[in-house]
This record gives sequence, structure tokens and C-alpha cells, in this order.
Amino acid sequence: MISRVAEFIFFGVAPLLIGLAAIPANLSAAERTIAGEVLYRERIALPPDAAVLVQLLDVSLADAASRILSEQTIKPAGQVPIPFKLSFDADRIKPGRTYALQARITVGSTIWFITDMRNTVDPGAASSPQSLLLKMVHQSETLQTRPEDMIFDRTWLAEDIEQRGVIDTAQSTLRIGSDGKISGIGACNNYFSTASVKGTKLQIGEIGSTRKLCPPAIMDQERKFFEALSKAAGFHFDGTGKLHLVDAAGRALLRFAQAG
Repeated sequence: MISRVAEFIFFGVAPLLIGLAAIPANLSAAERTIAGEVLYRERIALPPDAAVLVQLLDVSLADAASRILSEQTIKPAGQVPIPFKLSFDADRIKPGRTYALQARITVGSTIWFITDMRNTVDPGAASSPQSLLLKMVHQSETLQTRPEDMIFDRTWLAEDIEQRGVIDTAQSTLRIGSDGKISGIGACNNYFSTASVKGTKLQIGEIGSTRKLCPPAIMDQERKFFEALSKAAGFHFDGTGKLHLVDAAGRALLRFAQAG
């Protein structure tokens, strides 16, 4: 009789224990997520060291500090729209309370963009992506009047030369130092020059280079690259952070992506 009871316990309870053991320890039935994107309207590219902080807050009490339920830091931020995904414990969401999303973009210790209105959300019912539109914080004169800070001391890789593309295996690069000195690779040769940058105005001086010979197609790209640089009169950044050089009439000359 005892052996039959023991057999029942083993074959009845053991599978249950095995089944429980198969459940991942970090799986929580109460864990939920809320996702969306952070964006802003200004045509300004974020630098490589920009960071985004997104928070889910309990803002029910007007006379007390908001309580953080979840937060995510995204660094490097990349370029807008910047996706986010917050995980939170659904058991902490209580009926009758008010919840909101907020975000900010910082570069170093300076806030560049921030949510300036309450983005109320129902965490338990937020199945569709949330969009957080941020407002520029006008605290830095540099941010508004020195677009050259976005072009200096970075290596830019040419993706297009006068709307004719580039050879995939031939890299043409541009680097403008904050001292105005230019260096890079034309496609075959190293080159050097100087630049005058004021606001979004750009003027490149006479270009000098080494004298190495490469296959004709590579040399042709280098020649066109140098010609385009010599015609540059201005620059701007698009919404993906790519650098565009234009001539005095605003026509496209070169498009660059930031290298590495």
C-alpha cells in the first residue's frame, strides 16, 4: 500500500515540478511594455554623444514629486525618430491614478530637447506606439548660432558626388578641424586644404594632395570629388544626420555620412 502511494506521489507530482522548473525565472506575468518614438521638428542633427532619457511616471499628486515607474536611457541616441521601449510592473498601475511619459535629449550636461507638455497615457491600455514630440530648450547660444560645431572634428564619408554616386570600394573622406585645417582621402591620394566656416557658409581653399596613381575609375572619382569640394559654398544636415555640401546657388554637390 505504501509503495502505491509513493508511486502516485512520484508520477503525479514530479511532472508538475518539472513543468514549474521549465518556466524561466525572469518571466513575470505582470510585466508589460509600452513603446513609441521620440522626435522633434527642428532640422538639427544630433551629435554622436547625444543621449535620450524616457520615463514612465505616476503624476497623480500635484503637490508631490512624480514617481518613476520605468525609464530607459538610449546612448548613442542616433537620429530622430528615436525608438524606445519601457518595461513596467502592471501590478504597480492602480485605478484612478494618472500616468504620463516624458523624455529629454541631452548632450553632455546640456539639455537640448525636452517634453514641454504632459503626455498622459494609460499604461494598461497603451497598445499602439506613443509619439513624444520634444521642444528645443533655448539655453545654449552655441546650439542656435554655431552649426559649424556639427561639422568640425569628425570624419565624413562621401556617399554621393554631384548626384552620380560613388564607387563602393573607393572611399572619399572629409575632415575639417576646428582650426580650419582640412584632411582626408580623395579616393586614391591623401589630400589637405583649409576651410573658412561661418554659420552654414563654407569655403574651401586650394587643395593639395599626394601623387600616387590608382586605376582610372578611382582617379576619376577623386578628380570629381576635388572639383565638388572646390565649388562648395554652404552646408546643411538632413534629418538623418547626413552632411550635404551645396554650391552658391544651393545645388547639391556632395552628401556625406559620418564615418565610424
